[in-house]
Amino acid sequence: MEKVAAFEVIEPGILTTIQDAGRFGFSQFGVPPSGAIDPYSFRVANLLVNNLRNEACLEITLSGLKIRAFGEFIISITGGDFCPTLNGDPLEMWQTHLLIEGDTIAFKKVRSGCRAYLSVSGGFVVPQVMGSRSTYLSGKFGGLEGRPLKKGDILYRPDASSPLDRSGLQFPKEWIPLFEKEVILRVIPGPQDNHFTEKGFQTFFSSAYEVSPQCDRMGIRLNGPKIERRPDVEESIISEGFLSGAIQVPGDGNPIIILTELVTGGYTKIATIISTDLTKVAQLKPGDRVRFDPVSIEEAHRLLKEQEDRLEGFRNSLH
Repeated sequence: MEKVAAFEVIEPGILTTIQDAGRFGFSQFGVPPSGAIDPYSFRVANLLVNNLRNEACLEITLSGLKIRAFGEFIISITGGDFCPTLNGDPLEMWQTHLLIEGDTIAFKKVRSGCRAYLSVSGGFVVPQVMGSRSTYLSGKFGGLEGRPLKKGDILYRPDASSPLDRSGLQFPKEWIPLFEKEVILRVIPGPQDNHFTEKGFQTFFSSAYEVSPQCDRMGIRLNGPKIERRPDVEESIISEGFLSGAIQVPGDGNPIIILTELVTGGYTKIATIISTDLTKVAQLKPGDRVRFDPVSIEEAHRLLKEQEDRLEGFRNSLH
């Protein structure tokens, strides 16, 4: 399909990249999934503009992005609230908007969260690398030349009509997550939970941890009470694969939440965050505080099914 210009980047913001659902099946070669860190906000952004589930969006980190539109098409913005504006006027999030030639979108300041997602009808057109359009920053490939956006970049979309009848479509307010400064993350203990003492577990589940400035697309370091390890086990294990949301505990006893741009690691993992809470993880920023709450695998499955039924029901209602 032919492509047409969608946006010119006037200001790139702190970190803006092109991401889709991720790049899977290449971990054995050291290639992580990458992709949108907040899968829920990413999916809703595409859902609103009638895109396929895996179309590429912009992932905007902590505001500063300013872009100018070419032509006429539909967009939506979800995720963290960075006070988006359209030609200087406030722009409602979690709904669709019609842009026309010359419209300017800017993200002014952080009201809540850490990452926002901007979708265009048809998705952003960039080459696929290993089956994905996601930007892998450390590997310097995918997305737009494997890098964040920079001033003067031109972003493209497919040369196809936009679903103009979707302008003004809103996602139900009761299904929009709240991104607060203090969050509870539900976890399933393991896989190396037997490496920690009972006191270590009590510390992990009863303490509040603060997000440190050491956080990026690879992981989030937390500061707080030290998690005690059993004296008869080593601090590290043979390196093994990661899932996004795994919580590893290095030698200093402070947990690290793993995100989408790591493949393997050799620290023991005390627990794993359930998939429906990954949207909360993606929106954490330095200074935010987290607590951990254990749940069963059955409860995690129930919550996931509830979320999937909700999104599928919304999609069906649009047709």
